[in-house]
Amino acid sequence: MLSEAYSYFVRAQIEMALGRFENAVTAAEKASQIDSRNLEVAVLLNNVRMVARARVRGNDLFKSERFTEACSAYGEGLRLDPSNSVLYCNRAACWFKLGQWEKSIEDSNQALSIQPNYTKALLRRATSYSKLERWEEAVKDYEVLRKELPNDNAVAESLFHAQVALKKSRGEEVSNLKFGGEVEVVSGLEQFRTAISLPGVSVVHFEVASNSQCKQISPFVDTLCSRYPSINFLK
Repeated sequence: MLSEAYSYFVRAQIEMALGRFENAVTAAEKASQIDSRNLEVAVLLNNVRMVARARVRGNDLFKSERFTEACSAYGEGLRLDPSNSVLYCNRAACWFKLGQWEKSIEDSNQALSIQPNYTKALLRRATSYSKLERWEEAVKDYEVLRKELPNDNAVAESLFHAQVALKKSRGEEVSNLKFGGEVEVVSGLEQFRTAISLPGVSVVHFEVASNSQCKQISPFVDTLCSRYPSINFLK
């Protein structure tokens, strides 16, 4: 029985770290039911309940657009559980809404230091970098997000705009850059050089007019262009 209580005790901590607060409360309650005299279990149960309440309160305040109060609520939870990546990420969202982008980055960094593959925290940081016009950092984050979320057009477009802004900040020509659209038909060497200098990935379909296989492939290139608007398709 005591080993079962310990199993629930550990599970409660794991669920909490993963942001599954209700599951954490349930596991801690079961541990307490099995081993009601264990002080460590009692402390955990109380802590888990208070953190879960802080998170619910923070979420409710956020939905009501009371972002400063939501920050405080998430902060209460973090005082009890200072290694909770979900609460850091949620508070980062509050800071972003308040225009406190540096603080949003700080909390996103905290979340990512605890959970390195936390996509939502990485997105929070990328958008905050963009607001601060820290384009190089924004591009790096969006490139990672693009790999993690290859079908997310919003991420693809954000990456493109960050890449363009970075080029512009370096004094490079950006007037010919565009996001998505149709396959660009290249008819000369200079046009080809310009096209492949665009930011991001370029896919080139070399066509031979007399080749039937090239004609069969061409419609698929058009389809891919529509599906992946952040990629430059040339033929």
